[in-house]
Amino acid sequence: MTTPTSDILIIGGGVAGLTLALSIADTHSVALIRPAQDDQGASRWAQGGIAAVLSPDDHVDAHVSDTLVAGDGLCDERAVRFTVEHGPEAINWLIDSGVPFTPDHTDNARYPFHLTREGGHNARRIIHADDATGRAVVDTLLQRVMAHPNITQHHQLSVMGLLQDTQGACLGAYAIDEQQQWHALTARHTVLATGGASGLYQHTTTPSPSSGEGMIMAAELGATLMNLEFQQFHPTCFYDPDGPAFLISEAVRGEGGHLLNAAGERFMPALDARAELAPRDVVARAIDAEIQRQTLPHVWLDVRHLGADAIHHHFPTIQAHCLSRGIDLTQQPIPVVPAAHYSCGGIATDLTGATGVPGLFAIGETACTGLHGANRMASNSLLECLVFARSCAQAIQTVAPTSQHEEFTWPALPAANGVIDQQVMALRKQLRTTMSQHVAIVRSSAGLKTASQSLAQIAATLAALTEQQMTVQALRLQQLVNLARLTVKAAQQRHESRGLHYSTDWPDHAQNSQPSRLTRHDLPKP
Repeated sequence: MTTPTSDILIIGGGVAGLTLALSIADTHSVALIRPAQDDQGASRWAQGGIAAVLSPDDHVDAHVSDTLVAGDGLCDERAVRFTVEHGPEAINWLIDSGVPFTPDHTDNARYPFHLTREGGHNARRIIHADDATGRAVVDTLLQRVMAHPNITQHHQLSVMGLLQDTQGACLGAYAIDEQQQWHALTARHTVLATGGASGLYQHTTTPSPSSGEGMIMAAELGATLMNLEFQQFHPTCFYDPDGPAFLISEAVRGEGGHLLNAAGERFMPALDARAELAPRDVVARAIDAEIQRQTLPHVWLDVRHLGADAIHHHFPTIQAHCLSRGIDLTQQPIPVVPAAHYSCGGIATDLTGATGVPGLFAIGETACTGLHGANRMASNSLLECLVFARSCAQAIQTVAPTSQHEEFTWPALPAANGVIDQQVMALRKQLRTTMSQHVAIVRSSAGLKTASQSLAQIAATLAALTEQQMTVQALRLQQLVNLARLTVKAAQQRHESRGLHYSTDWPDHAQNSQPSRLTRHDLPKP
């Protein structure tokens, strides 16, 4: 076992983690845990862009208002305004860092870079790099991280838990490598940038989604988890049950794409005045309802009317990918279906990313800052990553470090057991199926009760399976089952429909609705 020590330990290498590393490394030593699967995570696959007030025709109050509407009454207005006000300087930092945003060469351009519009926004404020913004941002920041002498990357480690002293402060993390060897990584400040919990569901919009690992590890130390019931399902994921996940950006609808049912008819205009540009929860439920009414397991997204030149100009990545899957956007509509996309809930933090655990911060999708409320507005996610990573860096400069003299322990795990791990994989598949069937776009009290019972059975089966021998895969599944059970509990406690949580038993808003808050103490007893 090795025990490297650094000033800052950052777990996760998406936009939030990379931004924080670069924002703090000039004055602090940084250990960045960035597993290979981070290249298949949410940040790199973010297509649409980053929302910010950049055009002289736009203003902060308008962006704040749009975000509050999308959040359906549960946003923290202070967090919303903080994020929006700090957006332009974060974008300027990216531009100065060399991110190749798409320029606007039109004669009457009001801003040097092209700004598009997405669902929920009443202005064009989405800056983008063609239709592969996440990839452009990650690649640019990663090059700078690799060149920085104060940043040490660890690619072969999988973090399994956090280290804690006798006073409750976080001292770092423990991880296991590919040779099943343990490593303790101590740090003065530990930052979780581990992504959301979309991997708890069967269908997702990224090839290698996070499953809320950072959330449950923080809860195990005593952090509060907030708004777990608000899981966003992106309305338009490429439908191919046998192929890899691929997101069809909201910008496709922003530029005029139409959703069609099996009869080839638009159905959104009759449901919402904003039609295809209604907030994601509205569009996802409409698609789900349309699928239930027809024989096809998907609907269509049609951009043929935009013309081949516009399609190639705005969506070269999407066009190329669809061609590789046998769909020509200029001649055919795209089969699409809603899929788990973004966790609006997570580890409760303040405006600096600080959690309730001393020494522990959380940024990006794993955090719940209050920005998104009951539903995230399009392209506010990367904005949040940038703003809170930079805010976290500023806070760490002034926060007193935690003690480094406490003893700590970690589980003693044997080598992997192939027989046990095969059974664990089957249980994990059962978990994802349960969540997709009963805790997805449309919920009911009966369905949530069934989910609770199924997850309890999975937990019992796992406990019996590992009574004699625990493996790394089993320990990870144990964490995910716990997070899934907390998610179900949060949904059961919300006796209303709001934002991303829609219940057939409670179809209306409740008065005085509040964010939900849960901790490890809310887990059912074994």
